Amino acid sequence: MHKLKVGVIGTGNISSAYLNNGTKFDSMEIVACADLDVDRAKAKAEEFGIRGCSVEELLADPEIGMVINLTIPQAHAAVCLQALEAGKHVYVEKPFTVTREEAQQVLELAARKGLLVGSAPDTFLGGGIQTSIKLIEDGWIGTPIGATAFMMSGGHESWHPAPEFYYQKGGGPMFDMGPYYLTAMVAMLGPISRVTGMARASFPERTITSKPKFGQKIQVEVPTHVAGMIEFAAGPIGTLLTSFDVKGGSTLPRIEVYGSAGTLLVPDPNTFGGPIQFKRAGSNEWSDIPLVYPNTDNVRGLGAADLAKAALTGRKARPSGELAYHVLEAMHGFFDAAEQGAHYTMKSTCDKPAPFTLGLHAHSLD
Repeated sequence: MHKLKVGVIGTGNISSAYLNNGTKFDSMEIVACADLDVDRAKAKAEEFGIRGCSVEELLADPEIGMVINLTIPQAHAAVCLQALEAGKHVYVEKPFTVTREEAQQVLELAARKGLLVGSAPDTFLGGGIQTSIKLIEDGWIGTPIGATAFMMSGGHESWHPAPEFYYQKGGGPMFDMGPYYLTAMVAMLGPISRVTGMARASFPERTITSKPKFGQKIQVEVPTHVAGMIEFAAGPIGTLLTSFDVKGGSTLPRIEVYGSAGTLLVPDPNTFGGPIQFKRAGSNEWSDIPLVYPNTDNVRGLGAADLAKAALTGRKARPSGELAYHVLEAMHGFFDAAEQGAHYTMKSTCDKPAPFTLGLHAHSLD
């Protein structure tokens, strides 16, 4: 099977991981990268031995069949629509788009064009979450009852070279990190039926302490401490707490899933591997569970490769646009519920992504 030729738009902080992993999969080959700053694109291209160009040049290249969109959240929808209009499949970094209306436009255009669209995160395809899914589906915890998830941090201004967009529309802890947790929870427990939540911005102004913008002030436009409750269509009830306001650290776990026969401690969904622990009902001890799937190192781009494989073979993509939209709607639902003091009933649904089969090698998809 030939590889789908791929172009990357956006050569910021995350692009190196995609470009480094782009050579490892049998379904895609990253051949070019572009940026509004063409010089930055060409410098990144030279580093990875590919072609650097303008966005317009990349979209006009007939050999490029798919675009990986790594722009800032506010540009996600516009670049996705441009790429689809140019006849290319699209894989976009999280969040899918900023608004539900933008996401619907992307999905509708993709459907009209007969093209695929998918979105990060792809960490749920790693060995950690895939092993967790198998344990749940094989009945280790019995009937799933509920789940808790926590992403507690002090914010990005202490380490990120350009942290402003994390506090602008489309940013905040829920839109930045919520997709990792919600996507993992949907992959394990299925689609969501309704949500509710509370949200606040604890600090209206942040001071950058990282370089090169040390000392600059950020005006916070979005809630930075968000607590959500989730009712899954299959019955379990979940809790998701995301924060950029926890300055003193936290000892809370990442994700726990509770069932009628036991509890599962799930790895950090911002990683591909990580430890898994299981405690059977009535037992006094936790057991370490070995991972039974590959792709446990930093293989960002795995989701893009899966979308490319779907485009080449006709099967359904695991990191699908429908899944991404469902997660986006749930995140907006938390804020709608917080503003209205009510539950938000989900209007979308999605299929649970197909799990990987056992016996795959690293960087394999089928």
